[in-house]
Amino acid sequence: MPDPLRQLHILYVEDETSLARLMEDALGSRFRRFDRASDGEEGLRSFREYRPDLVITDITMPRMDGLTMSREIHRIAPETPIVVLSAYSDKEKLLGAIDVGIVKYFIKPFDPEELLEYLEELAATLLRRRRVEILPDYLYDYGERLLSRNHIPIPLTQRERNFVEALLERPGNLLDLPAIKRLLWPDDDVGDEAVRVFVNRLRKKTGREFLRNQAREGYYLALRR
Repeated sequence: MPDPLRQLHILYVEDETSLARLMEDALGSRFRRFDRASDGEEGLRSFREYRPDLVITDITMPRMDGLTMSREIHRIAPETPIVVLSAYSDKEKLLGAIDVGIVKYFIKPFDPEELLEYLEELAATLLRRRRVEILPDYLYDYGERLLSRNHIPIPLTQRERNFVEALLERPGNLLDLPAIKRLLWPDDDVGDEAVRVFVNRLRKKTGREFLRNQAREGYYLALRR
């Protein structure tokens, strides 16, 4: 049976360089891709750009701590699991953290085998839900980040993939225009016209029936039940 970890893209956020290197040396080769970030700001930028399957993070870091980053990631992609590797002194912060996407935490020093065993279980769960059917005749594969129609791949840009995945996190629910602007242009002040141009380009690739809209409000996908 194929190793489920080999199909996952991991983002590891840790400001202690020696520990980050140790983790990458110990676990990095087990995954399809293993990215590192040195603080929450860098981690959030990496998440927005590459949309990994799983985030592993420290809590206490400069510029942006792990909990703040986790809240932002959870807002962007609520289904992305976040695993925390924290010092014992951070336990109080963890107990006070509500609805930030954290599925498990390990207190440093932790047992690498215990962590790996948990990640294997989590990977199996993630892979079971990685392929999503969208009406009519569309399929999105999270692992490959590939959209297809009747088994024919539809090439998407990075921004288009991020948009489709954000819609998939809200099945049948509207993603309004302000949320779309924050997702696609987090550092720019853009108007509604930029969203319309973006959507029209996407519809030329996918067909108009792929993306549903509510006039002047936003967009949504209809998923196969």
